[in-house]
Amino acid sequence: MKKITKLIISLIVSHAAGIIGSIATFNAVNTWYLTIQKPVFTPPGWLFGPAWLTLYTLMGIALYLVWDRGIREQRVRTAISLFAVQLVLNTLWSILFFGFQAPLYAFVEIMFLWLFILLTMVQFFQISKAAGWLLVPYILWVSFAAILNLSIVLLN
Repeated sequence: MKKITKLIISLIVSHAAGIIGSIATFNAVNTWYLTIQKPVFTPPGWLFGPAWLTLYTLMGIALYLVWDRGIREQRVRTAISLFAVQLVLNTLWSILFFGFQAPLYAFVEIMFLWLFILLTMVQFFQISKAAGWLLVPYILWVSFAAILNLSIVLLN
C-alpha cells in the first residue's frame, strides 16, 4: 500500500474517534455541562476543539509511522491492536461523560484509557521513537483530563 494512502487512512481512523465522541458531546456541552460545578483550572471551552484536533492528528501520524514498519511484524500488529483499544476507550469516555452524563463512570473509564495509552506508547517507542514521542502530548492531555474529571466528580 502506498505510504500516502496509509497516512490518510491513519488520520481518518484517528479523527473518526473524535467525530464519534463529538456527537456524544455536542448537545451536553451547551446544556448539562454548563450546569455542573467545575474546578477553577477548567480550560475555556474554545480550547478543547483545537487541542483534540491536534491530538488526533498526532495520533494518526504516530499510527502511520508504526503501520509503515510492516503489518506482518507481530510487534506492529500488537502496537496497532493496543492503539485500537485506546482509541475505542477514548471515544467511550466522551459517551460516558457527556452522552450519559456520568462523570464517575467516565473517571473509572479514563483510568483504563490512560493505561492503554501508556501501553501503546511503550509499544510505539519500540517500533518508532517518533511515533512514541507523538503520543506524549496525548497522555499529558488525558492526565489533565483525568484530574479535571475527578474534580468534577468531587464537586458534584
